[in-house]
Amino acid sequence: MRLRIHRGTREIGGTCIELESEGVRILLDLGLPLNAKDLASTPLPDVDGLSVPSASLLGIVLSHGHRDHWGLVPKVNAAVPLIMGQATESIIRAAADFVPDAVALRASHHLEHRKPLQLGPFTITPRLVDHSGFDAYAMEIASGGKRLFYSGDLRAHGRKHKLFDALISDPPRDIDLMLMEGSSLGRLADNATFPSEENLEEIFVTRFQETEGLALVACSAQNIDRVVTVYRAAKRTSRSLLIDAYAAEVLKATGRDSIPQPAPGWSNLAVYIPQWQRVQLKAKGIAPLVDGYRGFRIWPGQLAETAPRSVMLFRGWMMSDLDRAGALKGARVFWSQWDGYLVEGQSGAALKADCERRGIPFETIHTSGHAGPTDLKRLAAAVAAKRLIPIHTFERLRFPDLFGNVELANDGEWIDV
Repeated sequence: MRLRIHRGTREIGGTCIELESEGVRILLDLGLPLNAKDLASTPLPDVDGLSVPSASLLGIVLSHGHRDHWGLVPKVNAAVPLIMGQATESIIRAAADFVPDAVALRASHHLEHRKPLQLGPFTITPRLVDHSGFDAYAMEIASGGKRLFYSGDLRAHGRKHKLFDALISDPPRDIDLMLMEGSSLGRLADNATFPSEENLEEIFVTRFQETEGLALVACSAQNIDRVVTVYRAAKRTSRSLLIDAYAAEVLKATGRDSIPQPAPGWSNLAVYIPQWQRVQLKAKGIAPLVDGYRGFRIWPGQLAETAPRSVMLFRGWMMSDLDRAGALKGARVFWSQWDGYLVEGQSGAALKADCERRGIPFETIHTSGHAGPTDLKRLAAAVAAKRLIPIHTFERLRFPDLFGNVELANDGEWIDV
Protein backbone atom coordinates (compact mmCIF):
# COMPACT_ATOMS: atom_id res chain seq x y z
CA MET A 1 0.00 0.00 0.00
CA ARG A 2 1.22 3.50 -0.79
CA LEU A 3 -0.22 7.00 -0.55
CA ARG A 4 0.19 10.54 -1.69
CA ILE A 5 -1.20 13.65 -0.05
CA HIS A 6 -2.54 16.02 -2.68
CA ARG A 7 -3.43 18.77 -0.19
CA GLY A 8 -2.94 19.16 3.52
CA THR A 9 0.78 19.21 4.28
CA ARG A 10 1.12 22.97 3.82
CA GLU A 11 -2.33 24.33 4.67
CA ILE A 12 -5.29 23.91 6.97
CA GLY A 13 -8.25 22.59 4.99
CA GLY A 14 -8.63 21.18 1.51
CA THR A 15 -7.54 17.70 2.58
CA CYS A 16 -7.16 15.05 -0.11
CA ILE A 17 -5.21 11.79 0.34
CA GLU A 18 -4.93 9.06 -2.31
CA LEU A 19 -4.26 5.45 -1.30
CA GLU A 20 -3.18 2.76 -3.79
CA SER A 21 -2.95 -1.01 -3.35
CA GLU A 22 -3.07 -3.90 -5.83
CA GLY A 23 -3.65 -1.53 -8.72
CA VAL A 24 -6.76 0.18 -7.29
CA ARG A 25 -7.22 3.37 -5.33
CA ILE A 26 -9.43 5.24 -2.86
CA LEU A 27 -9.45 8.87 -1.73
CA LEU A 28 -9.67 10.01 1.87
CA ASP A 29 -11.57 13.31 1.68
CA LEU A 30 -11.73 15.80 -1.17
CA GLY A 31 -11.95 19.19 0.47
CA LEU A 32 -12.33 22.74 -0.72
CA PRO A 33 -9.35 24.76 0.61
CA LEU A 34 -10.28 27.39 3.19
CA ASN A 35 -8.57 30.04 1.10
CA ALA A 36 -10.37 29.07 -2.12
CA LYS A 37 -12.07 31.96 -3.90
CA ASP A 38 -14.98 29.78 -4.98
CA LEU A 39 -15.81 26.25 -6.12
CA ALA A 40 -15.82 27.01 -9.85
CA SER A 41 -12.28 28.40 -9.96
CA THR A 42 -10.73 25.71 -7.73
CA PRO A 43 -9.25 22.82 -9.74
CA LEU A 44 -9.57 19.18 -8.77
CA PRO A 45 -6.37 17.46 -7.62
CA ASP A 46 -4.48 15.48 -10.24
CA VAL A 47 -6.20 12.18 -9.48
CA ASP A 48 -7.13 9.76 -12.25
CA GLY A 49 -10.86 9.08 -12.28
CA LEU A 50 -12.20 12.28 -10.78
CA SER A 51 -13.14 13.95 -14.06
CA VAL A 52 -13.19 10.99 -16.44
CA PRO A 53 -14.35 7.63 -15.02
CA SER A 54 -11.64 5.14 -14.09
CA ALA A 55 -12.30 1.60 -12.89
CA SER A 56 -9.29 1.81 -10.60
CA LEU A 57 -10.84 4.55 -8.41
CA LEU A 58 -13.08 2.64 -6.02
CA GLY A 59 -14.52 5.59 -4.12
CA ILE A 60 -14.10 8.71 -2.01
CA VAL A 61 -14.32 8.24 1.76
CA LEU A 62 -15.41 11.41 3.57
CA SER A 63 -14.33 11.64 7.21
CA HIS A 64 -16.98 14.24 8.11
CA GLY A 65 -19.25 16.96 6.79
CA HIS A 66 -17.04 20.07 6.82
CA ARG A 67 -16.57 21.53 3.34
CA ASP A 68 -12.78 21.60 3.67
CA HIS A 69 -13.11 17.80 3.57
CA TRP A 70 -15.83 17.31 0.93
CA GLY A 71 -16.29 20.64 -0.86
CA LEU A 72 -14.76 19.59 -4.21
CA VAL A 73 -16.99 16.52 -4.56
CA PRO A 74 -19.61 18.42 -6.66
CA LYS A 75 -16.99 18.69 -9.43
CA VAL A 76 -16.38 14.93 -9.53
CA ASN A 77 -18.06 12.67 -12.10
CA ALA A 78 -21.16 11.05 -10.65
CA ALA A 79 -19.89 7.51 -11.23
CA VAL A 80 -17.44 7.72 -8.31
CA PRO A 81 -18.97 6.10 -5.18
CA LEU A 82 -19.12 8.22 -2.02
CA ILE A 83 -18.74 6.77 1.48
CA MET A 84 -19.61 8.78 4.60
CA GLY A 85 -21.50 8.57 7.88
CA GLN A 86 -25.28 8.38 7.64
CA ALA A 87 -25.81 11.52 9.74
CA THR A 88 -23.17 13.31 7.65
CA GLU A 89 -25.14 12.51 4.50
CA SER A 90 -28.42 13.63 6.10
CA ILE A 91 -26.98 16.95 7.33
CA ILE A 92 -25.35 17.75 3.98
CA ARG A 93 -28.62 16.98 2.19
CA ALA A 94 -30.62 19.08 4.67
CA ALA A 95 -28.24 22.02 4.23
CA ALA A 96 -28.29 21.86 0.43
CA ASP A 97 -31.52 23.89 0.18
CA PHE A 98 -30.05 26.74 2.22
CA VAL A 99 -26.29 26.99 1.57
CA PRO A 100 -24.95 28.52 -1.69
CA ASP A 101 -23.01 26.10 -3.94
CA ALA A 102 -24.06 23.16 -1.75
CA VAL A 103 -25.26 19.85 -3.14
CA ALA A 104 -27.24 16.92 -1.78
CA LEU A 105 -24.62 14.17 -1.72
CA ARG A 106 -25.72 10.55 -1.80
CA ALA A 107 -23.67 7.79 -0.20
CA SER A 108 -23.19 4.31 -1.65
CA HIS A 109 -22.06 3.03 1.77
CA HIS A 110 -22.18 4.45 5.29
CA LEU A 111 -19.40 4.56 7.85
CA GLU A 112 -20.36 3.02 11.19
CA HIS A 113 -18.36 3.13 14.40
CA ARG A 114 -15.93 0.17 14.53
CA LYS A 115 -17.77 -1.70 11.76
CA PRO A 116 -15.25 -2.75 9.04
CA LEU A 117 -16.07 -1.82 5.45
CA GLN A 118 -14.44 -3.57 2.49
CA LEU A 119 -13.58 -1.61 -0.67
CA GLY A 120 -11.59 -3.90 -2.95
CA PRO A 121 -8.34 -4.73 -1.11
CA PHE A 122 -8.92 -1.97 1.47
CA THR A 123 -10.46 -2.79 4.85
CA ILE A 124 -11.67 0.44 6.45
CA THR A 125 -12.56 0.48 10.15
CA PRO A 126 -14.08 3.83 11.21
CA ARG A 127 -13.78 5.26 14.71
CA LEU A 128 -16.29 7.93 15.76
CA VAL A 129 -14.40 10.92 17.19
CA ASP A 130 -15.00 14.17 19.03
CA HIS A 131 -15.02 17.11 16.60
CA SER A 132 -16.97 20.30 15.96
CA GLY A 133 -18.33 18.56 12.87
CA PHE A 134 -21.06 16.07 13.79
CA ASP A 135 -20.61 12.39 12.87
CA ALA A 136 -16.83 12.66 12.33
CA TYR A 137 -14.61 9.59 11.92
CA ALA A 138 -11.00 8.60 12.17
CA MET A 139 -10.16 5.55 10.06
CA GLU A 140 -7.92 2.52 10.26
CA ILE A 141 -7.16 1.21 6.76
CA ALA A 142 -5.50 -2.13 6.08
CA SER A 143 -4.30 -3.59 2.78
CA GLY A 144 -1.40 -5.68 1.53
CA GLY A 145 -0.23 -6.50 5.04
CA LYS A 146 0.12 -2.81 5.96
CA ARG A 147 -1.97 -0.73 8.31
CA LEU A 148 -2.57 3.03 8.17
CA PHE A 149 -4.42 5.24 10.64
CA TYR A 150 -5.96 8.52 9.50
CA SER A 151 -7.11 10.73 12.36
CA GLY A 152 -9.36 12.99 10.28
CA ASP A 153 -10.27 16.05 12.35
CA LEU A 154 -10.66 15.42 16.07
CA ARG A 155 -10.34 16.97 19.51
CA ALA A 156 -10.57 16.04 23.19
CA HIS A 157 -12.42 19.06 24.63
CA GLY A 158 -15.86 18.84 23.02
CA ARG A 159 -19.11 17.39 24.28
CA LYS A 160 -18.07 13.98 22.97
CA HIS A 161 -14.65 14.01 24.62
CA LYS A 162 -15.22 10.49 25.93
CA LEU A 163 -14.74 9.29 22.35
CA PHE A 164 -11.19 10.67 22.42
CA ASP A 165 -10.59 9.01 25.79
CA ALA A 166 -11.84 5.71 24.33
CA LEU A 167 -9.49 6.08 21.35
CA ILE A 168 -6.55 6.66 23.68
CA SER A 169 -7.43 3.73 25.95
CA ASP A 170 -8.11 1.33 23.07
CA PRO A 171 -6.18 2.58 20.02
CA PRO A 172 -5.78 0.77 16.70
CA ARG A 173 -2.96 -1.79 16.88
CA ASP A 174 0.15 -2.47 14.81
CA ILE A 175 -0.10 0.72 12.76
CA ASP A 176 2.67 1.25 10.20
CA LEU A 177 1.87 4.84 9.27
CA MET A 178 -0.27 7.49 10.94
CA LEU A 179 -1.66 10.58 9.21
CA MET A 180 -2.57 12.96 12.02
CA GLU A 181 -4.16 16.37 11.87
CA GLY A 182 -2.03 19.25 13.14
CA SER A 183 -4.31 22.26 12.87
CA SER A 184 -3.27 23.63 16.26
CA LEU A 185 0.47 23.32 15.66
CA GLY A 186 1.94 26.77 15.33
CA ARG A 187 -1.33 28.33 16.52
CA LEU A 188 -1.27 27.18 20.15
CA ALA A 189 1.64 26.87 22.56
CA ASP A 190 2.81 23.29 23.01
CA ASN A 191 1.64 23.13 26.63
CA ALA A 192 -1.53 25.21 26.21
CA THR A 193 -5.06 23.83 25.98
CA PHE A 194 -8.27 24.99 24.36
CA PRO A 195 -11.37 25.83 26.45
CA SER A 196 -13.91 23.02 26.60
CA GLU A 197 -17.54 23.29 25.51
CA GLU A 198 -18.41 23.15 29.21
CA ASN A 199 -16.15 26.17 29.79
CA LEU A 200 -17.95 28.02 27.00
CA GLU A 201 -21.32 27.16 28.48
CA GLU A 202 -20.37 28.88 31.73
CA ILE A 203 -19.16 31.97 29.85
CA PHE A 204 -22.38 32.13 27.83
CA VAL A 205 -24.45 31.84 31.02
CA THR A 206 -22.66 34.86 32.48
CA ARG A 207 -22.93 36.89 29.27
CA PHE A 208 -26.62 36.08 28.76
CA GLN A 209 -27.30 37.22 32.33
CA GLU A 210 -25.49 40.49 31.59
CA THR A 211 -27.39 41.10 28.32
CA GLU A 212 -30.43 43.37 28.61
CA GLY A 213 -31.89 42.55 25.21
CA LEU A 214 -31.53 39.87 22.57
CA ALA A 215 -28.38 37.72 22.76
CA LEU A 216 -27.23 37.03 19.20
CA VAL A 217 -24.84 34.09 18.80
CA ALA A 218 -23.11 33.91 15.42
CA CYS A 219 -22.23 30.24 15.09
CA SER A 220 -22.65 27.53 12.49
CA ALA A 221 -25.84 25.52 12.82
CA GLN A 222 -23.78 22.50 11.75
CA ASN A 223 -21.57 22.87 14.84
CA ILE A 224 -23.98 20.72 16.83
CA ASP A 225 -21.83 20.78 19.96
CA ARG A 226 -21.98 24.58 19.97
CA VAL A 227 -25.73 24.65 19.42
CA VAL A 228 -26.15 22.35 22.42
CA THR A 229 -23.84 24.59 24.47
CA VAL A 230 -25.84 27.69 23.55
CA TYR A 231 -29.17 25.94 24.16
CA ARG A 232 -28.08 24.78 27.61
CA ALA A 233 -26.84 28.26 28.53
CA ALA A 234 -30.08 29.80 27.28
CA LYS A 235 -32.20 27.40 29.31
CA ARG A 236 -30.10 28.03 32.43
CA THR A 237 -30.76 31.76 32.09
CA SER A 238 -34.52 31.32 31.43
CA ARG A 239 -34.18 32.32 27.78
CA SER A 240 -35.55 30.59 24.70
CA LEU A 241 -33.30 29.66 21.80
CA LEU A 242 -34.51 31.06 18.46
CA ILE A 243 -33.40 29.19 15.33
CA ASP A 244 -34.23 29.62 11.64
CA ALA A 245 -35.42 26.97 9.16
CA TYR A 246 -31.86 26.09 8.14
CA ALA A 247 -30.81 25.36 11.70
CA ALA A 248 -34.06 23.49 12.36
CA GLU A 249 -33.52 21.18 9.38
CA VAL A 250 -29.87 20.54 10.26
CA LEU A 251 -30.73 19.68 13.87
CA LYS A 252 -33.48 17.31 12.74
CA ALA A 253 -31.08 15.70 10.25
CA THR A 254 -28.80 14.47 13.05
CA GLY A 255 -31.39 11.79 13.72
CA ARG A 256 -30.75 12.16 17.45
CA ASP A 257 -33.63 12.84 19.83
CA SER A 258 -31.03 14.09 22.33
CA ILE A 259 -30.24 17.12 20.12
CA PRO A 260 -32.40 20.29 20.57
CA GLN A 261 -34.88 20.60 17.70
CA PRO A 262 -38.49 21.62 17.00
CA ALA A 263 -39.99 18.37 18.23
CA PRO A 264 -42.15 17.24 21.16
CA GLY A 265 -40.33 17.39 24.47
CA TRP A 266 -38.14 20.37 23.66
CA SER A 267 -39.00 23.53 25.56
CA ASN A 268 -37.15 26.86 25.45
CA LEU A 269 -36.90 26.60 21.65
CA ALA A 270 -38.68 28.52 18.88
CA VAL A 271 -38.35 28.87 15.10
CA TYR A 272 -38.19 32.28 13.43
CA ILE A 273 -38.21 32.46 9.62
CA PRO A 274 -36.48 35.65 8.38
CA GLN A 275 -37.97 37.42 5.37
CA TRP A 276 -35.15 36.47 2.98
CA GLN A 277 -35.50 32.82 4.01
CA ARG A 278 -39.27 32.87 3.45
CA VAL A 279 -38.65 34.09 -0.10
CA GLN A 280 -35.96 31.45 -0.61
CA LEU A 281 -38.18 28.60 0.60
CA LYS A 282 -41.00 29.67 -1.66
CA ALA A 283 -38.71 30.05 -4.69
CA LYS A 284 -37.37 26.53 -4.18
CA GLY A 285 -40.84 25.06 -3.71
CA ILE A 286 -40.13 23.81 -0.21
CA ALA A 287 -42.18 26.31 1.82
CA PRO A 288 -44.37 23.48 3.24
CA LEU A 289 -41.45 22.29 5.38
CA VAL A 290 -42.31 25.08 7.84
CA ASP A 291 -45.50 23.17 8.62
CA GLY A 292 -43.31 20.87 10.66
CA TYR A 293 -42.56 23.72 13.07
CA ARG A 294 -46.18 24.20 14.06
CA GLY A 295 -46.31 25.07 17.74
CA PHE A 296 -42.72 26.38 17.69
CA ARG A 297 -43.06 29.44 15.45
CA ILE A 298 -42.32 32.98 16.60
CA TRP A 299 -43.39 35.89 14.39
CA PRO A 300 -41.77 39.27 13.58
CA GLY A 301 -44.27 41.13 15.76
CA GLN A 302 -43.19 39.09 18.80
CA LEU A 303 -39.43 39.64 18.49
CA ALA A 304 -39.16 42.97 20.34
CA GLU A 305 -41.28 41.80 23.28
CA THR A 306 -39.46 38.49 23.69
CA ALA A 307 -35.93 39.81 23.01
CA PRO A 308 -34.86 40.14 26.68
CA ARG A 309 -35.83 36.48 27.19
CA SER A 310 -34.28 35.10 23.99
CA VAL A 311 -31.04 33.91 22.43
CA MET A 312 -30.86 33.69 18.62
CA LEU A 313 -28.60 31.62 16.39
CA PHE A 314 -27.67 34.48 14.14
CA ARG A 315 -26.04 35.42 10.85
CA GLY A 316 -25.24 38.92 9.68
CA TRP A 317 -27.92 39.09 6.99
CA MET A 318 -30.58 38.69 9.69
CA MET A 319 -29.74 42.12 11.16
CA SER A 320 -32.17 44.01 8.92
CA ASP A 321 -35.09 41.80 10.04
CA LEU A 322 -34.30 42.44 13.68
CA ASP A 323 -33.92 46.16 13.02
CA ARG A 324 -37.34 46.35 11.33
CA ALA A 325 -38.86 44.45 14.24
CA GLY A 326 -37.35 46.85 16.80
CA ALA A 327 -35.60 43.91 18.47
CA LEU A 328 -32.05 45.31 18.73
CA LYS A 329 -32.42 47.44 21.86
CA GLY A 330 -29.92 46.14 24.42
CA ALA A 331 -28.72 43.43 22.03
CA ARG A 332 -25.23 41.93 22.09
CA VAL A 333 -23.48 39.83 19.44
CA PHE A 334 -21.31 36.86 20.38
CA TRP A 335 -19.02 35.55 17.64
CA SER A 336 -18.62 31.79 18.07
CA GLN A 337 -16.71 30.69 14.98
CA TRP A 338 -13.14 30.53 13.68
CA ASP A 339 -11.56 33.98 13.97
CA GLY A 340 -10.19 33.63 10.44
CA TYR A 341 -13.64 34.71 9.24
CA LEU A 342 -13.15 38.05 11.00
CA VAL A 343 -10.30 39.20 8.77
CA GLU A 344 -10.90 41.93 6.22
CA GLY A 345 -12.95 40.75 3.25
CA GLN A 346 -14.68 37.95 5.17
CA SER A 347 -18.34 37.93 6.25
CA GLY A 348 -17.41 38.11 9.92
CA ALA A 349 -15.52 41.36 9.40
CA ALA A 350 -18.59 42.89 7.75
CA LEU A 351 -20.78 41.83 10.68
CA LYS A 352 -18.32 43.25 13.22
CA ALA A 353 -18.24 46.56 11.34
CA ASP A 354 -22.04 46.63 11.21
CA CYS A 355 -22.20 46.11 14.98
CA GLU A 356 -19.77 48.97 15.51
CA ARG A 357 -21.92 51.28 13.37
CA ARG A 358 -25.01 50.32 15.34
CA GLY A 359 -23.34 50.48 18.76
CA ILE A 360 -23.97 46.79 19.43
CA PRO A 361 -21.32 45.16 21.64
CA PHE A 362 -19.38 42.41 19.82
CA GLU A 363 -17.46 39.68 21.65
CA THR A 364 -15.79 36.41 20.63
CA ILE A 365 -16.65 33.28 22.62
CA HIS A 366 -15.23 30.26 20.85
CA THR A 367 -13.05 27.18 21.09
CA SER A 368 -11.34 25.13 18.44
CA GLY A 369 -12.76 22.07 16.73
CA HIS A 370 -9.25 20.59 16.70
CA ALA A 371 -7.00 18.93 19.27
CA GLY A 372 -4.23 20.91 20.89
CA PRO A 373 -0.56 19.78 20.82
CA THR A 374 -0.82 18.03 24.18
CA ASP A 375 -3.70 15.85 23.06
CA LEU A 376 -2.06 15.21 19.68
CA LYS A 377 1.02 13.92 21.51
CA ARG A 378 -1.23 11.69 23.65
CA LEU A 379 -2.79 10.27 20.50
CA ALA A 380 0.57 9.71 18.81
CA ALA A 381 1.90 7.93 21.90
CA ALA A 382 -1.20 5.73 22.14
CA VAL A 383 -1.06 4.67 18.49
CA ALA A 384 2.76 4.50 18.44
CA ALA A 385 2.91 4.19 14.64
CA LYS A 386 6.25 3.39 13.03
CA ARG A 387 5.93 6.69 11.15
CA LEU A 388 3.85 9.78 11.74
CA ILE A 389 2.93 12.42 9.14
CA PRO A 390 1.19 15.51 10.55
CA ILE A 391 -1.20 17.11 8.06
CA HIS A 392 -3.43 20.20 8.20
CA THR A 393 -0.78 22.57 9.44
CA PHE A 394 1.20 25.70 8.71
CA GLU A 395 4.38 24.70 10.56
CA ARG A 396 6.27 21.55 9.67
CA LEU A 397 9.90 21.71 10.75
CA ARG A 398 9.24 21.76 14.49
CA PHE A 399 7.50 18.37 14.62
CA PRO A 400 10.53 16.21 15.40
CA ASP A 401 10.91 18.07 18.69
CA LEU A 402 7.30 17.27 19.53
CA PHE A 403 6.79 13.73 18.28
CA GLY A 404 10.14 12.12 17.47
CA ASN A 405 8.99 9.61 14.83
CA VAL A 406 7.67 12.23 12.44
CA GLU A 407 8.08 12.21 8.68
CA LEU A 408 7.64 15.31 6.54
CA ALA A 409 5.76 14.82 3.28
CA ASN A 410 5.30 16.97 0.21
CA ASP A 411 2.00 17.33 -1.61
CA GLY A 412 1.80 14.96 -4.59
CA GLU A 413 4.67 12.73 -3.45
CA TRP A 414 4.05 8.96 -3.38
CA ILE A 415 5.00 7.35 -0.06
CA ASP A 416 5.24 3.63 0.70
CA VAL A 417 3.35 2.64 3.85
